[in-house]
Amino acid sequence: MNDVPQPLEETPNKPEIGATTALPPEEIDRLTDDIIAALKTVYDPEIPSDIYELGLIYRIAIDDSRKVDIDMTLTAPGCPVAGEMPGWVETAVSTVAGVQAVEVKMVFDPPWDQSRMSDEAKVALDMW
Repeated sequence: MNDVPQPLEETPNKPEIGATTALPPEEIDRLTDDIIAALKTVYDPEIPSDIYELGLIYRIAIDDSRKVDIDMTLTAPGCPVAGEMPGWVETAVSTVAGVQAVEVKMVFDPPWDQSRMSDEAKVALDMW
């Protein structure tokens, strides 16, 4: 068993990803990959890029009970789907095998800006 918190992965355009769990590292890696794949199925209806590549996901955390906590934001606080998008995220991540619960928290600090977008999103939006 590994009771030591797994290191957090943080890159400029990607969310903080971590786990404080005794789950085996290979299971954490599988869950993380599958969670990210699920997040990439959720799109802001006004922008032709998924929310992960847009940089709207700030944090993904997995605990011993396989509960996934996600901090996310919106491109603007007044986004018309602000009330719906956390539910879309919860539904998508809930389909990942092994995930027992999902909690999505909307955050606006730090505010989202275009620097959080991946190169893939910039290409999709012709923002080079």
